Amino acid sequence: MKFSNVRLLVKDYKKCFAFYTEKLGLEAAWNLEACYASFKVAEGIEGFAIFTSDLMAPAVGNADKSQPTDCREKMMVSFEVENVDETYKALLAKDVVFINKPTDMPGWGMRVVHLRDPEENLIELFTPLI
Repeated sequence: MKFSNVRLLVKDYKKCFAFYTEKLGLEAAWNLEACYASFKVAEGIEGFAIFTSDLMAPAVGNADKSQPTDCREKMMVSFEVENVDETYKALLAKDVVFINKPTDMPGWGMRVVHLRDPEENLIELFTPLI
């Protein structure tokens, strides 16, 4: 078995694609307009993707169900950045809204900050504490 990617199933593909490319600055490795994109997470490595949920639902027998709302997170996307504080400031300048401010988490061994994408998916940006 070989790991491929973590894929978020989204309602508004265009809005999410713009957020991950224009706000977070991820480079799209593949973009099938209006339904699927994969992003480079390291040199030559794709590991994060978004896909239109309405296209996935029939494949798994959930076409008649809606996406959950108002529930505790069941997943989070985590990105390591060179410097959390500098990344935080740069994203604030792009009008990204954060849940908290950069904070040292010694028990986790990292400095973190959290935000949400346009569909409320939880995102963590971190820098290891040295």
